[in-house]
Order: sequence, then structure tokens, then C-alpha cells
Amino acid sequence: MPESGRKVLKVGLLEKRSDGLLQLWKKKRCVLTEDGVLLLPPKQLEQRPGAGDAAGRPKELHFSGMKTLDCVERKGKYVYFTVVMAEGREIDFRCPQDEGWNAEITLQMVRYKNRQAVLAVKSTRQKQQLLGHKAARSAPHVA
Repeated sequence: MPESGRKVLKVGLLEKRSDGLLQLWKKKRCVLTEDGVLLLPPKQLEQRPGAGDAAGRPKELHFSGMKTLDCVERKGKYVYFTVVMAEGREIDFRCPQDEGWNAEITLQMVRYKNRQAVLAVKSTRQKQQLLGHKAARSAPHVA
């Protein structure tokens, strides 16, 4: 993600709950950009940014595939939160309370969705203008 020219807004560690039977918390190096969150093994960014992990590519949670961030709960020294993807999959995270990952991700997701909505409106207006110009040119001229 960062290597593609997207602006990096925050880098740090988050813990992600595994999907397995034991649901262990695993540390992930996270990179927040204007387009989403990149999840890497904890030491990978220090070694070679952009390189895949042992299993292949780093995991990217793109804002276009996110529905919401919810279930924010503070327990002890951690904040727990859930990212709900558009297809319904839920991904649980936790981080120290003072790091504010949940707020940063939410803010960037809202900004991303707003940018997409503005682009959609502009695109619709351009199409309407183009259709209006074509209709005006093809209409018979009455004198």
C-alpha cells in the first residue's frame, strides 16, 4: 500500500484475533493510509516494506470493502473494536487505549466514503450534462 504512492497516516502495532479455534491475539504491524489498513507481521515493515509475509501478500483491509467499525469497548489497558466488512465478515482488534487506532481508522473510513460519494455525484452530473448536450444537438431545429 505505501509503496503505491498512497499517503501513510499512521504506523504501529495492533493485535488481531485469529480466526482459528483458539482465537489467539496476534500482533500485526499496521499501516493506515487514506485508502485502508495494511496488516503485516510485526517485524516485516522494519525489514522490507511492501514485501509479502511468509504466506504470501500482506493483508489489506480497503475502505471500499469496509461497512463499519463498531463494538468499541474499553477493558483494562486495551480498547477492543470490530471491523465489519461489506460481505459480513467481522475482524476483531485490540490496542492500548492511548493509541486511538479505532478513532483513526473510523475517521479515515468516513473521509474515504465521503470522497467516493463526491466523486459519484460529479460523475452523475457529468453524464447528465453530456446527455443534455447530445439531446440538444440531435433535436430538430425549428425556425
